[in-house]
Amino acid sequence: DTMDTFICSSWDYFRYADPHNEKLPFDRDKVNYWNPVDQYIGGIEHAILHLLYARFFTKLMRDEGIVAVDEPFQRLLTQGMVLAGTWYREDADGKKEWFNPADVNPITDDKGRIVSGSLMTDGKPVTYGGMEKMSKSKNNGVDPETLIQTYGADTARLYTIFTSPPENSLEWSDSGVEGSLRFLRRIWTYCVENKNEIQPDISLPQDFQAALNDKHKKIRREIHTQIKSALFDYDRLQFNTVVSSAMKIFNAISEIENGAIALKTESVKVLLLLLNPIVPHITTALWQALGFAGEIADTPMPVVDTQALIADEVLYVVQINGKKRAEITVPAAFDKEAIEQTVLANDSVKKHIDGKTVKKLIVVPKKLVNIVV
Repeated sequence: DTMDTFICSSWDYFRYADPHNEKLPFDRDKVNYWNPVDQYIGGIEHAILHLLYARFFTKLMRDEGIVAVDEPFQRLLTQGMVLAGTWYREDADGKKEWFNPADVNPITDDKGRIVSGSLMTDGKPVTYGGMEKMSKSKNNGVDPETLIQTYGADTARLYTIFTSPPENSLEWSDSGVEGSLRFLRRIWTYCVENKNEIQPDISLPQDFQAALNDKHKKIRREIHTQIKSALFDYDRLQFNTVVSSAMKIFNAISEIENGAIALKTESVKVLLLLLNPIVPHITTALWQALGFAGEIADTPMPVVDTQALIADEVLYVVQINGKKRAEITVPAAFDKEAIEQTVLANDSVKKHIDGKTVKKLIVVPKKLVNIVV
């Protein structure tokens, strides 16, 4: 059965392009239009064999002139396994009986490491077998239905996506799930409390960034910096860092003062759009509740405002003989000579170079000033 499954799935991406054809496996033109597949995602154990069969069938059909494509898939992502704790008892013959982590009371040391545990049903000890990939044989799977009923589907999605890069293993943690829930609740609460300050039909002028006060300029700069980062990470399938960017955006939104309606509206819209592929239910509900037009799933991702990324000031770290001695903010328009003069006039810098000879002063643009005395 396993072999039949591999063989059937080794050209199904061709059949999907023409699923209702009753005379041929597929129409050549339709297959050539839709293939090769843009992205292949699969576990490493499955992908190793399946890719061999898929590439064999594709190249066979290519050689026979049935298809024009040379490779079945353009990109490959082998996602990591989800790990969870294992618990067992061993009988006199050495046979192990495995118990689900949900049925065990774990005992930890003062550093939070599991040292032992007891079964809830009888209170007797069970042995901890360490973290292993979730499987039926080890009885250490987490029931998605129970998780969804307790926390909601979006919380489960956010936790699994945020906790680890997709290609790495993920160690399951109930406390981590609760942390994801708290983040979503904070977003929900903010949107509810600020509904009157969010006007979905408002339009932003071209010089919107320039019209903001200094505090709000920095906030919007941070938000658009994170938009740029999140879009880049979406493209490379690094979804955990997309969530990190969304968290930074929400922190920035929380600093927006009341009355800044245009900025709040733009920022909340950005946050919902970036998070929608990851937590579609809550973002769709908030999108509708706040009155944004259309369906969020049909709305394009936000566009980076390049004007927002241009800083009015630049923070320089000042090192003297390799040791950090000061942080100095200078206007972004300052040239190298003006930066040097500002640094040398700083009280902290003067204290550390007083009576000494400056041998070198190196300015690394927009980052660092290194002084050798």
